[in-house]
Amino acid sequence: MRTNKKTLAAGIGSAGLLGLGLYLAVPAAAANPTPSPSASESPSSKPSGAPWRMHQRNGDAHPRRHGMGDFRGVHGEATVRREDGFHLATWQRGAVTARSGATLTVRSEDGVSWTWTTDAKTLIRKEGDKSALSALGNGDQVLVFGERSGNTRTAKLVRAPKKP
Repeated sequence: MRTNKKTLAAGIGSAGLLGLGLYLAVPAAAANPTPSPSASESPSSKPSGAPWRMHQRNGDAHPRRHGMGDFRGVHGEATVRREDGFHLATWQRGAVTARSGATLTVRSEDGVSWTWTTDAKTLIRKEGDKSALSALGNGDQVLVFGERSGNTRTAKLVRAPKKP
């Protein structure tokens, strides 16, 4: 059986995403196990906090992945392998605290502050539309995806969601 480069890349990408998911989920689950409800509390009275929930479809219960709103991580990194070697994929959720030229500083809820470098390839999305770095201001909530090389984080995507 022959596989082409696209099939191989899709398989490697899928394995990388699975690895990233496990990398983020396993330590969080081990460090903060979900307590079982007490006798005085019904399970439906508390939000589970789990991204996988059961819902009914055609009478059968099955798991469903909710949107990014259930994703509670604030920042992280994962080593991924590509054709040209290993890379550090990194991400952060937080508030913009500074913007200067092509750099953006973001502070997460846990106090971690990272400075991100942007370039012509960085995709900026604000409230669902393509935007420019200059449209982001202090206090804007963002989700940044990119790569780290040494101490330099380069943003590939900066997303400022619609305000509720």
